[in-house]
Amino acid sequence: MKKLISLALALMLLLSCVSVSFAAESYNSFGAYEHVFIIGIDGAGAAFSKIDSPNFDRIFADNAYTHESVTEYVTISANNWGSILTGVDYETHGFTNENTDYKQPQRGSDTPNNTIFYYVRQADPNAKLVSASHWMNINHGIIENDLGVKKIWRQSDPMIVDEVVSNIQSFNVPKLMFVQLDDADHAAHTYGGYSDEYYDAIKTMDKNLGTIYDAIEAKGLMKNSLFIVVADHGENENGHGGQSRDESVAVLAVAGHSVNKTQLGEGVHNRDVSAIALYALGIEKPEHFISQVPDGLFGESREKTVAENPATAEDKMQQLFVTLFVRFANIIVGLFDFIEI
Repeated sequence: MKKLISLALALMLLLSCVSVSFAAESYNSFGAYEHVFIIGIDGAGAAFSKIDSPNFDRIFADNAYTHESVTEYVTISANNWGSILTGVDYETHGFTNENTDYKQPQRGSDTPNNTIFYYVRQADPNAKLVSASHWMNINHGIIENDLGVKKIWRQSDPMIVDEVVSNIQSFNVPKLMFVQLDDADHAAHTYGGYSDEYYDAIKTMDKNLGTIYDAIEAKGLMKNSLFIVVADHGENENGHGGQSRDESVAVLAVAGHSVNKTQLGEGVHNRDVSAIALYALGIEKPEHFISQVPDGLFGESREKTVAENPATAEDKMQQLFVTLFVRFANIIVGLFDFIEI
């Protein structure tokens, strides 16, 4: 009889521990964020690593980044922004600068290789979605026109940044916001990718990152927002489009409450942004995606509190219950050593 009671107590203890293990799973980063902000810097490549970039450095000092994510082998803007937003390679989505421009019909969601905006809209019909792009092709020929995405096009980066900050400060903060800034690429096309003018433009991009990030922080959103910076390609002395190393590597940096402090390793692609964004919002990526969440990117929250994570209080109560139960069980089993049943 004593053995049966001990076995029952052990079984109850096991079930309690299993309950706690399931509660602990709530700490993972799948669906841990309410907002994702993707800041695309056209032509930035690895240039942030070659300049004084105080804003980039402070934002990502305790987060994850690489300056060498792999781009699509054709280092053209549509090829890469298409992959960044659809999670597939250029050969699959087929976007070019020519077939996405204003002369072509706008793209609908009934076409293959939907963007991440499509999957967020499917998951949340009421979500506010925003794409603010200096380069018209992204909003016209890549992001679908029938998803209710608020599309912003302006003729200069400063105007885009102003619109972005205004949307962040609004009552209805975007669940997913994509931003494309273009002035660095313009400088490379005009003066070359190794020019002082190009690196001055990258320094301005660093200021823009600080302005946007600080607006998110001031709104109190970074406790539940993922902030991503990515480039489509780099530049050489003649601009881009080839396969040189300077053209073919790009920054990819991620900041958020559960992002590990790490330098992202080899094999990371700029198109991995799409998988990261969906994962953070708790949306399963489509089977056809080749975009991946980089190994080691996410860990447990560094800022987990009861206020920020209501599950924490429940987990602590369950852990306390198990502790008390174990002590109680030990007392009962101990009594059986003196009582014959």
